[in-house]
Amino acid sequence: MRWHKRLLVAGVVGILSLAASACAGGQVRGAGGTPQPTAGDGTGAPTAAQAEPGGKENDATFVYAPNLDVVTDWDPASSYSNEIIAMSNIYEGLTRYNAETKKPEPRLATEWSSADDGKQWTFKLRQGVKFHTGAPMDAEAAKKAIERTIKKNAGAAYIWGAVDTIEAPDASTLKFSLKYAAPLDLVASSGYAAYIYDTEAVDAVADGKSDAGTGPYTIDSWRKGQETELTLKAFEDYWGGWKPEQYKKVAFRVTPEITTAWQLLKRGEVNFVQRLNPQLFQQAGSTEGVQASQTPSFQNLLVLFNTESGPTKDVRVRQALQYAIDYDGLVSALKGSGQKASGLVPPGLLGHVFGMEPVHDLSMAQELMTSAGYGPDNPELKLTMTYAQGDDDQKLFVTLLSSALKKLNVTLQARPMAWNAQWDLGKKKGQDVFVMYWYPDYADPYSWFLNVFRSSDKPEFNLSYLKDAGIDAAIDGLPRLTATDPFAAEMAYDKLQKQIVNDKAAVAVPYVQTYQRALTAGVQGYKDNPAYPNVVFFYDLKPAA
Repeated sequence: MRWHKRLLVAGVVGILSLAASACAGGQVRGAGGTPQPTAGDGTGAPTAAQAEPGGKENDATFVYAPNLDVVTDWDPASSYSNEIIAMSNIYEGLTRYNAETKKPEPRLATEWSSADDGKQWTFKLRQGVKFHTGAPMDAEAAKKAIERTIKKNAGAAYIWGAVDTIEAPDASTLKFSLKYAAPLDLVASSGYAAYIYDTEAVDAVADGKSDAGTGPYTIDSWRKGQETELTLKAFEDYWGGWKPEQYKKVAFRVTPEITTAWQLLKRGEVNFVQRLNPQLFQQAGSTEGVQASQTPSFQNLLVLFNTESGPTKDVRVRQALQYAIDYDGLVSALKGSGQKASGLVPPGLLGHVFGMEPVHDLSMAQELMTSAGYGPDNPELKLTMTYAQGDDDQKLFVTLLSSALKKLNVTLQARPMAWNAQWDLGKKKGQDVFVMYWYPDYADPYSWFLNVFRSSDKPEFNLSYLKDAGIDAAIDGLPRLTATDPFAAEMAYDKLQKQIVNDKAAVAVPYVQTYQRALTAGVQGYKDNPAYPNVVFFYDLKPAA
C-alpha cells in the first residue's frame, strides 16, 4: 500500500480545514510484525485455505493481505487513510464511480438530476435501506450525515465545499443548493467523506466494535496491531440481498513483506495481494492456483521542487532537474508497474493532456545549471531530497537521478523517511525536492490542483510552495467549468498543467502507477476500480464452486 498522500486541505479556498492522513497509510510495522507461514494466526480467524466453500451454504472467508495497518480512523466523516479498503465495504455513498462507463452509478441514490446550470441537485434515495444499527436510512438521515461531515471539517470534507444548503422534503428526496456549480454526482462517489451513516450512533464507533454504515459488511472484530487485524461479516439485512455463493466473511491479514504475502497466496492462505514487485508479478502469471491482475491507476509520482527558497528557487535549476530525470529508463526498470506520464492528470480522467511527456536531456540540464551558476566547471551544488522509506520504486528513481546529477556536479542528499516524518519536514519547508504519490479523492483531477498547487500560507500538500494568484484563480474556477462546460474545463486543465509543469517547473511527473496484483485462481468477479485505490468490493465476488 504505497500511499503517501494525504490529510486534505485546510482552508484552501477558505472552505475547510484539514484532518487525517490518507496516503500516509498509517505506520509501517517493524520486523516483529512479519507473519509466520502458519495455517492460522492465533486470532481465531480462518485462513482462505481453511475456509473454502463446503456444503450448500458458502462459508468461505476472503482473506486480504495488506502490508500496512488496516485502520487508523473509524469515523466515516474524517477517515482519510488505509481504511478506505474496509470502509468501502462497510459504508456507502449516494453514488459509486464506474471505471468502465466513466460515470457515477446508483448506490444509495437511485437517480439524480441537476438544474440552474449545476447549482441545484436532487437525489432520489433507495427505499428499504437499513443502517447496521437497525435504523432506517432515509433523506433526513442522509442529510444529517453529510452535514456532520461538513461540520467536522476533517479528512476530505472539502469535497462538499460547494454545498450551501441541504433539504429533505420527503423521506426519499435529498436536495442540494450549491454556492457555485459543481459535479455533485461525481463528488458523491468519493472514496472519502461521502459516506452516509447513522449520526445517532457514529460517535460510538471509535473503538472498532461497531459501525454505523449501510454496506454489505459490518465489523466482526478489530484487533489493532495483530496480524489478523480486522474481520468483517455479512450484514444480513443488506438492501442488495445475499446469494449462497457470495463471500460472507472477510479477514485482513497484515503482511508487511511482499515475499511472505506471495508465499501465503501460493499456499491459499490469503486470497489477495495488493501489490507485487515485477519479478513476483511475472511469476504470478504462470503459477498454478494464482491469477494475476494488471490495471492502470489514477495514481502518479510527483517530484516537487521548492519554488520558494534554496537553490531550487531559481527556475533554471528546477528545469534542469526536470531534464535530468531519465523517464524512459525509469519506466523500463519498473517493468510494467508504471507508464510514462503526460502532464499532471493520469489517462482516464478529465483534463489528461496528450503530448506533455517529459524529456530526458542531460545537455540541456547542464546548460541550464551553468546559466544558474552551477554545473561541472562551478562549485558543487548539494540538494536535499526526501522520499518514502521502504518504497522500492521511489528508491529506484532516486538512484537513477543521483547518478545523472553527478555528471552535472550536483550531489543529491536523499533521505528515505517514514511518511509522517517526511511530511512534517515538508510542511516546515525543510528540503529542496519532495517525492510523493498522489491520486484523486473522486474520479476528477481537481484535487491535484486544489491541494498540491494552490497557494497556502501554511503548506499541507503544496510542498513546492508555489504561490501564483493567476493559477489560484484558475483552480478556483475548475468545479464550475466541470459541471457546466466540460470542454472549457479540458482547456483550463491543459493551460494549468503547462503553467505549473513547463513555465513554473514546480514539479516533474515521471510515471503513472500500474496496479499489479495477484489473487487465488478460485476468486471470481474481481475488477480493479482505480477510483478506489486498493479497494476490493467483496460483495461482487464469489469463490469457484
